[in-house]
Amino acid sequence: MKPLTLILLAALCLGMPVAASGQEDYRFDAGGGIGMTGYLGDANTSSLWSHPGVDGMLLFRYLRSPRIAFKTGFYAGTLSGNTEDMTDVLPEAAQFKFSTTFFELSEMFEFNFFNYGLGEKYRRLKRWSPYITGGVGATVWTTDGYTGVAFTLPLGIGAKYKINERLNLGLEFLMKKVFSDRLDGNNLSDPHAIKSGFAKNTDWYSTLSVTLSYEFSKRCATCNYKE
Repeated sequence: MKPLTLILLAALCLGMPVAASGQEDYRFDAGGGIGMTGYLGDANTSSLWSHPGVDGMLLFRYLRSPRIAFKTGFYAGTLSGNTEDMTDVLPEAAQFKFSTTFFELSEMFEFNFFNYGLGEKYRRLKRWSPYITGGVGATVWTTDGYTGVAFTLPLGIGAKYKINERLNLGLEFLMKKVFSDRLDGNNLSDPHAIKSGFAKNTDWYSTLSVTLSYEFSKRCATCNYKE
């Protein structure tokens, strides 16, 4: 009986690493991050980082596949600008500066250039991947007593790295077109007397964020089927 017992124990030990090396698939990913913001508009027409602000964010992803994810993001941050830094001269040599706090909710699509993940070689999973992203959002802010709400279009790029099976480190840069010319306040809503429209005379801001997220909810714990 001893040889048979030893054989069974050896088989069990050899089987354990094989089972542990397979990548578990998870449906969801949640986390947060911090970073830096930039602004382009009537109080800053050229240098995105001339008056950097800060931001914090929360994220929730639905992981459709190793290539595709859908992300809900909530951002809170600060923005500022000063016309004294510009070479452009406003009418009557007027000077304005502003600072504001914004809150943003967005829904975005992410496409990974590689099959992102850890595990089986036949799936060609990679531990890191660059990605592109885009979507829609809404931003709320208050500047000089004016509270605004506007539709936004965020577009950007990023990179993800798997620290381990569930933990992900990310870096993401987004430019966000705000369909309003009052992000920098009423004084700068139309300083050159050009009538504003839905797609012109609008402001932009950016977020550069470092994120940490955790995957959960196994896609299929008891079978070999994968969505």
